[in-house]
Amino acid sequence: MASSFLAFLRALWTTRPKKDSSETIAEKEGDTSTASGQALEIRTGWMPQDPAVLNRWLSKKVEQVNAKNDPFVEVIQQFQKFIESDASILILFQQMFSQVPNYAPYDKDTWGKPSVRDYMTMLRLFNSVLTEPPEFTSKHASVAFPINAILSWPMGTPAGKAAFYLPSVNEHFRNILNARGEFLSSPASAVALSHGPGGWLSEEALAAMGGFTEDFIHDSSKPHWGFNSWDDFFTRQFKEGRRPVPTPYDPRIVVSPCESGVYNISRSVLEHDLFWLKENAYSLADMLANHEFVPRFAGGTVYQAWLSALSYHRWHAPVSGTVVDIDFVPGTYYSSSPVVGMSPLALRNSQGYLTAVATRVNIYFESDNPNIGLVCFMGVGMAEVSSCEVTVKKGDRVVQGQETGMFHFGGSTSCLIFRPETKIQFTDVVQVGQQIKLNEAIGFVDL
Repeated sequence: MASSFLAFLRALWTTRPKKDSSETIAEKEGDTSTASGQALEIRTGWMPQDPAVLNRWLSKKVEQVNAKNDPFVEVIQQFQKFIESDASILILFQQMFSQVPNYAPYDKDTWGKPSVRDYMTMLRLFNSVLTEPPEFTSKHASVAFPINAILSWPMGTPAGKAAFYLPSVNEHFRNILNARGEFLSSPASAVALSHGPGGWLSEEALAAMGGFTEDFIHDSSKPHWGFNSWDDFFTRQFKEGRRPVPTPYDPRIVVSPCESGVYNISRSVLEHDLFWLKENAYSLADMLANHEFVPRFAGGTVYQAWLSALSYHRWHAPVSGTVVDIDFVPGTYYSSSPVVGMSPLALRNSQGYLTAVATRVNIYFESDNPNIGLVCFMGVGMAEVSSCEVTVKKGDRVVQGQETGMFHFGGSTSCLIFRPETKIQFTDVVQVGQQIKLNEAIGFVDL
């Protein structure tokens, strides 16, 4: 990561964000493009579709924290001390707010009040959301990534992009997100699992999730339907038989490891590429953190898919075979691509870039089908999704469709990476933007 930092910084100051990325603020959530130029609609549910909704949420939060003026918890105190003890870090955190334009829509929120303009307001907001579970607002208007929401404008500035790439800054964000994760794993967070307005078990929320009672294990006779915490709800499990693998078993088939939407498919992927300068460019050495298996994937295929906030957040084996290695890769949490401007959707539109820089885990499988051979599953922790848990270990034998891990506190993006010798043919259902069910056949490789 450090070796490419200077090149990354040069890109920040020589690459101007596209005007339509940074200034078309009223764009419909989900409009982006693939490497082939296809229009792509992504509705991840993590951030509001309408920036005005985000601004109203932020305005309300600023009013609340200014009125309460609560003392900082220890992890926020440590972050403040870190910022103020190093002049180079302090400058970045001052500039990331001063570089936010002083014109609409950046200068004021929808109520005519100044937007967040200093790091102390940022810290007060962080301090507040650490012990608040996300509320359900509507299918495309819930703020499930509150810290992402607070940083929407500053993380798109040159200083913000530089700061959020630094390992020392990410260490503090990891501590903050771990503290938030402790709350979201506690019984206190289950308050969000109510049936009233804003509750994730309300009629509106259940309708948005579609088929919840039919698909997921729950007990409606218990408080919060048997979910002990927010995280327990978000890592819920399918009822047996709801997502079966194709039968009879066919070793030629590769199944979807997640309940997800197709983001991009790229073939002949380079071992090294300028992922920070190109949209949806994959750089295998960076993605796989220079793992010894990198040369075996050079020239191969990357299949990337995204997970919705309203969906299922566990991963399953795409093939039957053996787990030959597991590699946890530390990385960034709020670093967005230099080619993406200031937008609440900056991280959503940086999914290809995040495969090379974000916190992630890579699970390597050796398939029983030698023509599939070595396959890598990548689970990318994006923004608040800071924890990737693996439920298998190196040397384990897995069968297709077996659970292998999960994202905590929500969902993110994932990849399957194939060798160039693996001549995978994707099924007709695999189209960019198409929702794919867990364990659904996505491709096949002849024996």
